[in-house]
This record gives sequence, C-alpha cells and structure tokens, in this order.
Amino acid sequence: MIGVSVNLDDTKNYLDMVLDPSAFERELDSKSLWKELNEGQYKSLYISQNSLKSACDKANHYFKTNDRTLVQERIGERRNTEVEFKISSDGLSATAILTAPYGGRLPTAQILYNMAANAGICRGLSHKRLDALLVSLSSAAPGTIIEGEIARGMPPKDGRNSRFIPLVPNALERVLKPQIDDNDRVDMRNLGEVICVKTHTPVLQRVEPSNGRHGYDVRGNILNAKPGQWLEFSMGKGTAVSHDDANLLVAALSGMPKYRDQIMNIDDTFICTGVNVGSGHVNYDGAVLVNGDVTEKMEIKASGDVTINGFVESAAIEAGGDIIITEGAMGKMDERTGEYSCKLNAAGSIHVQHGQGIDVHCAGNVTVGRQLAYSRIQCAGSVTVGRIDNPQGNLFACEIISQGRITAGTLGAVSGSTLKVDFSPGFSKLLERKDMLDELLRQLRDNNERHKEKLELIKAKLLPAELRNKVDEAVEMYKGESALLNWLELKAMEMRVQKQQYQEAIGLVANKRLYSGVSVKLNNRNWRSEREYDRSRIHYDNHQWHFDPIV
Repeated sequence: MIGVSVNLDDTKNYLDMVLDPSAFERELDSKSLWKELNEGQYKSLYISQNSLKSACDKANHYFKTNDRTLVQERIGERRNTEVEFKISSDGLSATAILTAPYGGRLPTAQILYNMAANAGICRGLSHKRLDALLVSLSSAAPGTIIEGEIARGMPPKDGRNSRFIPLVPNALERVLKPQIDDNDRVDMRNLGEVICVKTHTPVLQRVEPSNGRHGYDVRGNILNAKPGQWLEFSMGKGTAVSHDDANLLVAALSGMPKYRDQIMNIDDTFICTGVNVGSGHVNYDGAVLVNGDVTEKMEIKASGDVTINGFVESAAIEAGGDIIITEGAMGKMDERTGEYSCKLNAAGSIHVQHGQGIDVHCAGNVTVGRQLAYSRIQCAGSVTVGRIDNPQGNLFACEIISQGRITAGTLGAVSGSTLKVDFSPGFSKLLERKDMLDELLRQLRDNNERHKEKLELIKAKLLPAELRNKVDEAVEMYKGESALLNWLELKAMEMRVQKQQYQEAIGLVANKRLYSGVSVKLNNRNWRSEREYDRSRIHYDNHQWHFDPIV
C-alpha cells in the first residue's frame, strides 16, 4: 500500500509502522489494513487494532490538511504464551488458562509445572493433563485460549454413623427365600429353623461408626473428615441391651422377631397347631404362629405378624404386621352381596402360596407364590406373582387396586376372563395433597410479597421510638413467614417428584404372556388388551399408556 511502511525493529520483537500522508492516494481504512497485515508475513504477531487505528486516523488528518509530517507508530509485537491459574473456591480443583503465543515461545511441561507450584498448586497436579494442554496449544491459532483442569484435590469422606444389622430375618423375608433341600429343590414349606427366638437371643447388632477419610486441596492443605456418630438403639418392645455387649440387642422374651425402620420388636407369640372349631377364634396382642390349617369361618386377629404354616379356607385374618400363608388361601364370593368368604387384612405386606376367591387389603406389597385368581386386591404397594427374582406365576380374573407395578408370568387367561387393574385411588390422593399444597403455597406467596412491600414502606419512613419495637416484631414475623414459605417450596418440589415417581412405578409386566381382557386404568386414561401378546410391558408416560414388547 502506497505511503505505508511496516518493518520489524532491530530486536525482531516489535512491529513498527511509518505512514507518509504525502504519498497517499486516498484515506487509509484501518480495518482493511489490519486484515491485510494479519494475512501477510506478520500474521503470527500480535497487531493492536487500537494502535493501528490511532495511527491511521492521525495520518488521514494530515492527508486532508496537506500536512507532510510522517506518522510513526508501534503497532505489533511478539508475545509468548500467557499462562494463568485459577483455583476453585473450595480449593479442590485448579485450572490452567493458556493463551496461544503470537510468534513467541511455547512453555515446556516443566516450566508449566514450576509455574503451577509458584501459584500454590502443589498437590494433585496431573502431568498427563498438562501435556494434553500443551499438545492443544501447539496447534492452536495465535490468541486462542486453551483451558483445562490440571489438578484435583480429594474431598474428605465423613465417617459413617453406626449401623444396625438384624441377626434374625423377618418371617416375610424367610418365606420369600425358601430353603433348598439336599436334592437342590426349593421347598416352599421349609422356612428355615428360625420362627421364634428364645429369651436372651441376640437379635440386633450395632456396628461402630467409622472415622472417615481425610482429604486435601490442591494447595496441600489437609481437609479433616467428620467422624461418624454413635446412634442409640431405638428400643422396640420385647428387647433389651445385652449385659455383656453394649452393641448387642437381645430378646427380652420368647417370641417372633420383626425388624422395621431400624427398630427390632419381639412380639409375644401365640403358637397353635391349627385354628378350627375346636380351638376357637384367635385374638392376640402379639404375633400368631399357626402350624396347621385355618378352617372355614374362623377368625384370627393379632397386633403383630400372622404366620400360617398351612392352608386357609374361607377365614378372616387381620394383622398389625404381615400375613404369611405358606400354602394357600381359598374362599368364594357371595353373588348376592359381593362379599368374599376369605378375607386378609394387614398393616404390612401379605404373602400366600396361591390364592383364589380372597379379599386382600394391605398397606404393603402382595406376593403370591404360584397363582392368584377370582380375587379382589387393594394394596399400597406392588403385586408380584411368582418368585421375586423371576415372577412366572399366573394372575387372572381379579380386580386390583394398587400403587405399584403388577408383575407375573401370565396376565389374563385364554378364556378372556377380565383382569382389571386400577392405579387411580392412590394417584388421586397424591394429586389432592399436591393441589392443597399448591393452593396454600400460592396464598402464602401473595401474603409474603404483600408483607414485604409494606415493611419496605414502613422502613422508609421516620418512626417514633415507641413504634420501633413493634416494627422489629413485624420483621421477625416476616422472617418466620419467609422460612415457612421456603420450607413449603421444598415440599412442593418433593410432591412433584413423588407424582413423577408414582407414574414411573405403576404398570403391568407379563414375563410369559398377556391375554385379551386385561385392562389398566389411571384416572381417565385407560388401556385394554384386545388380543394375545407375548412377553410385554405396559407403562405410563406422557399422560398415556404405552405397550412395549419385552425382547
């Protein structure tokens, strides 16, 4: 370009420009000149747009005023790699920020390592990450910023609180894990040797807390871990701390163990060989163990678990814990009243080996060993027919209200008998609680915002001394209201999560076959099988029921 001279100085590190306005044919465009320089022989150098524009503006002024004064300006230079280190606020990571050089030198890995040490990064530094940054830097265009983590600390791991390990299984756990005989066959009637425990039998062990593991940050500081805490036994009924070992809970009486929510209870156990006309009804404050059958029209009521090592026929059983029937339960429905002659009602879960014509109500899960038919089920958990690890049982001709997944080998029957599953009641209760919470939250938000505006208005005014105490009280009340609002916001978020989890938990799984006549419902969303399917899964997503084959 006429009138423009650009050269390196004697040190070869700086780029100088000389402009001769008397030789110009027209005014210089600084942007075009800057672009031309960055595409020519000096493209590897750093060229300052501000310095170049300043020189061009001065030369253009001289050109317009016919001033022949030369304009000299230093517009560029070689720049080595710029290195910056950033340490996170918690000190657990460090990042290197490298700016690619303008014709200057690249640092070596050792130089970077020394610079990091001088910046206080002395632990957790990774040579591999530094080498990777340098590889990226070597091929980067001048001025490119390369950023990456180069060091990591280790956060402390707090100690684990003392844990509680039950030394005896619950009755329901035993029946779901039947014993294997000498011929490697599963014997569903053999629940193992432990049915009841004797006095002074160890039932719950407390494991001492751990100290945790100390950590460190990238500066080399030790981050201390908090040791775990000793948790006291939550003493259930019928238990006592061992005199020989403070970390051992023993049975204070002979009975049936039940471990739930980290509390071990020993229920005083009533044991009989059968419940029939000869024995009479059983009403017991504790657990009941029947080593025999329960005959027609008999009743059992217990505050604890009810375990029946036999068969139940057209009887009524009510338990404050679980109901376990190792063989089967059978009854029939009165066509006139719609009532079932065999009723099982439990505050926990219910297990039967097979069931027909039974009315089941429970607050837990329902598990059936082989087959369930012509029955009515209402539970707050899931229904599984078959082995827990691989359900292959049969489920047909039932009406089920559940809050968890229905799993079996075969759902429905060849005859097309109806199997109705309704997940609506539990979901409706959840929505009702959610709507009430949302409405309460809306009102509290409005009130909180209105109170905030009024407090700000009051604070902006000059108040007499006698009113300041009342204002302070109002401020404290506002803080309490705000804390309650924050708590409700969290609860509303938890409720939304529960709603999503409920929809993900429900559905049908047929591990062998799904026949026609099977219907599933969630409020006003319905699905019904109109033909026979192989292994398949019915699940709820995006406000619709979906059918998927199991491959």
